[in-house]
Amino acid sequence: MPHYRRALTGTTFFFTVVTHRRRPILCDDAVRNALRDAIAQVRRRLPFNTDAMVLMPDYLHCIWTLPDGDSNFSSRWAQIKHHVSYVCRDLYPTVRSKSQHRRGSGAFWQRRFWEHQIRDEHDMERHLDYIHFNPVKHGLVTTASAWPYSTFGRYVRDGVYSADWGGSPACDGMEFE
Repeated sequence: MPHYRRALTGTTFFFTVVTHRRRPILCDDAVRNALRDAIAQVRRRLPFNTDAMVLMPDYLHCIWTLPDGDSNFSSRWAQIKHHVSYVCRDLYPTVRSKSQHRRGSGAFWQRRFWEHQIRDEHDMERHLDYIHFNPVKHGLVTTASAWPYSTFGRYVRDGVYSADWGGSPACDGMEFE
């Protein structure tokens, strides 16, 4: 297992955010660009650090660290999801349910998301491995380095992972919760 040289500061969370009805659109250029812009805009108003991220076709996993004393990730996600939905609304038309229409919400994202507060360094290591191994686990690529939509390359450059991690026989028996 890699050794991470990072001390947890602030409040760190793991998230899973899913598209509405699991539409496989998150790796499309327009959505990726809108998501990148949304994160940058929200980060300017409400700072946070993206420790790790992977875009899968119909969901994303990421780890954020918020400033000390700040745990308002819900506002950040609401603004990010709204921006992406707004920018991409004409590219991915959807039929809204009656309740979505009543609430004035779109049908780009699932309404809720999953979050988990990272407890310690071991928990951080497990979630980083989970994020970076996810494309391999789901059969999209044979090594983590082959998936272009993750922070894996950054961790290779920083010396945390070797470039062939996530595709070697040593990873075959990896268990993730």
